[in-house]
Amino acid sequence: MVLLHGFTQTGRLWGAFGDRVQSTHTVVAVDLPGHAGSDSVRADLSNTADLVAESVRSAIGDEPCTLLGYSLGARVGLHVLTGSSLAVSRAVFIGVTGGIEDADERERRRNQDEKAADELEGSGDVEGFLDRWLAGPLFARLSEESAARAERSRNSASGLASSLRLCGTGAQQPLWDRLPSLSVPVLALAGSDDTRFAAHALRVEAMASSAVASLLPGGGHAVHLAQPEQSWRLVDHWLRGGAGGEAGDEAGVEAETGGDAPQ
Repeated sequence: MVLLHGFTQTGRLWGAFGDRVQSTHTVVAVDLPGHAGSDSVRADLSNTADLVAESVRSAIGDEPCTLLGYSLGARVGLHVLTGSSLAVSRAVFIGVTGGIEDADERERRRNQDEKAADELEGSGDVEGFLDRWLAGPLFARLSEESAARAERSRNSASGLASSLRLCGTGAQQPLWDRLPSLSVPVLALAGSDDTRFAAHALRVEAMASSAVASLLPGGGHAVHLAQPEQSWRLVDHWLRGGAGGEAGDEAGVEAETGGDAPQ
C-alpha cells in the first residue's frame, strides 16, 4: 500500500492509523516534493504523480498497488490515477477534491497560496507557520499527539513554500471531468463535519461509477489522525470488499518501506 501524506506532513506522519495499515499491508510511504527527505524536489501535481510512480516501481516493481492519500496526497493520488503509468488496483482518498472549477476562484486561491509561500520563505519561520496552520478550523480536532508537531518540523520553509506554489489547490487544474473514465475502485473518505470535503467525496461517488463515498460521523478534515480506529475500520471494511456509506532524492520522492504482508 502506497501512503501519500498531506501538506506539512511527512511519510512518517500517519499515527495510529498508519500502525493499523502496517499491521496488515506492506507499506511504501513517500515524502512528497518539498517535504522532509524530498525537501529539495520541486514538482507540480502532474510531475509529482510521475515521480511517485517512479519511486513506487523502484520499491516494489510492477505489481499493482493500493494508493492511500490524504488531502494533498489524495490530490496527488488522483493525478496518479488519471495521468501516470503506475499500476494501481484500488485507491483510498481521505479529504480529496477534484479541484476548483471556477477560474476566478482558482486564481484567488492561487494568489492566496503564493502570498503564504512568499511570507513563509521570507521569514523562514516554519514553527510560526505551523502554529497558524494547525490553529485553522481544518485541524481543530487534532490532539497535540495526533498533530505530531515535531515530525512536521522536519520540513523547511523553502520546501513547504514550493509545495504551496506548485501543488496548492490554486495551482491544481480541475480533474472532475476525468472521473467518469476511472475504472479503478475508489473509496472517498471524509469526516461528516468537514462539510466541504464531505460534499467532494459524495461528488466523486456520483461522477465515478467505480467510486464509493464513506462519511465518518463527527469527523473533521484529518479524520484518520483524530479518529484512527474508526477511520481504519471503514477503510479495512472496504478493502475487504465491503460497501462504503456512512459508518455508525534522485528519483524524485524518498520512500520508506515496512510491513510484511502483500499490497
